[in-house]
Amino acid sequence: MIHSKSLLAAVILGLAASVSGAQTPAVANANAPATATDAWTHKTKRLDRAAVDALLARPQKLVVIDVRRPDELTAKGSFPVYLNIQAKQLESALPYIPKDRVILTVSNHAHRAGDAGDLLTNKGFKVAGATGSEDYEAQGGTALVRIPVPAKPASASAAP
Repeated sequence: MIHSKSLLAAVILGLAASVSGAQTPAVANANAPATATDAWTHKTKRLDRAAVDALLARPQKLVVIDVRRPDELTAKGSFPVYLNIQAKQLESALPYIPKDRVILTVSNHAHRAGDAGDLLTNKGFKVAGATGSEDYEAQGGTALVRIPVPAKPASASAAP
């Protein structure tokens, strides 16, 4: 269950960290599958690296919603400022998502992001598109940030 204070704090932090640009850029139509077995079935546009970079260049009107689990975020990284709402919790978090910004949804290969984008669009949000962090990186994208995982403290050894 999402804790409203924690989610609100995350939204405020994400919004406060947005620092440049102003207008929503044109979005490339990258609905073509990345591979022959990677069929795109969503109404939300699947964005390529260039379209994602154009959105990231104007963060004042953007909110990035990463729908992956925390372990996926630490293992694979995400964009510098994002709101993490796991896919299964997205609908209950709708009141905390700003409606005055364009949304970029993110998952590993964009399929969960496409589902999230479709849901958000159906609820009246402005969704620019969906992307996969791994696809973005494979296309030469460099904006991903890895989240450092603190080392576990060494266990105290027994006294002699």
